[in-house]
Amino acid sequence: MSKNEYPNSPRVGVGAVVFKDGNVLLVCRGQTPSKGFWSIPGGKLELGETLQQGVEREIFEETGITIHAGRPVYTFDLIEHDSMGRVKFHYVIVDLMADYVNGEIQPGDDSIDARWVSPQEIEKLKVSQRTVELLKHHFNFGF
Repeated sequence: MSKNEYPNSPRVGVGAVVFKDGNVLLVCRGQTPSKGFWSIPGGKLELGETLQQGVEREIFEETGITIHAGRPVYTFDLIEHDSMGRVKFHYVIVDLMADYVNGEIQPGDDSIDARWVSPQEIEKLKVSQRTVELLKHHFNFGF
């Protein structure tokens, strides 16, 4: 059991929606929840961080990319239960718009892969439902 499983309270997660040359930055998750799915990169907010500070740190750790975070654009709950009905994961995720600053993609230890994904390529990937909703409905990207 990981330290993220069976929390006593919800945790705050942050993600960054980053576009470059018409492509979006996505990662293939290497850990639960959503292991094996492509999604907006991000991670857990740490105590004392603003949303912007947290997502800038997480994106650098997860992808090697430096970004400048802007405003929140999408918020959702990620709650998973185990077979006994207990809450295994509970995150409140806040995705922020962000501008690419610099860097070459180097997947971090939480990711299986990370890359710039085109609207045509995204339709062929195993993408998390929330990422589909965000990109399709808020940015008219792919699908």
